Amino acid sequence: MTKAYSTDLRDRAVAAVRGGLSRHQAAERFAVSVASVIRWCQLERRTGSTEPGKMGGHRPWLLEGERDFVMARIAEKPDLTLEALRREVQARGTIVSLDTLWRFLKRCKQSFKKKHSSKRARKA
Repeated sequence: MTKAYSTDLRDRAVAAVRGGLSRHQAAERFAVSVASVIRWCQLERRTGSTEPGKMGGHRPWLLEGERDFVMARIAEKPDLTLEALRREVQARGTIVSLDTLWRFLKRCKQSFKKKHSSKRARKA
């Protein structure tokens, strides 16, 4: 992944535009694209700064706010199915898929393994 241009370069390009250069001339002077200079000018006008935004990063987990509820439900009823748990979470206002719920539980070190019954019907 590429890095964002430095704030110093962004500030100098925007200052050049404010000083009378066109965006095309500023782009040529600082060896960047015209689109970059245009975006930096818009960013500076909108926010007052040319600081680059966060690149990449981490999206917060959808179920993080429901962690206490989910863990309490599993402790209360360990044989609860994923689908039933998903419906309960949805009733509380957080809509998630089974896969999202599964990955959340895996991250919380919870597992839903089926236990084999010892009193199975067997052939005679």
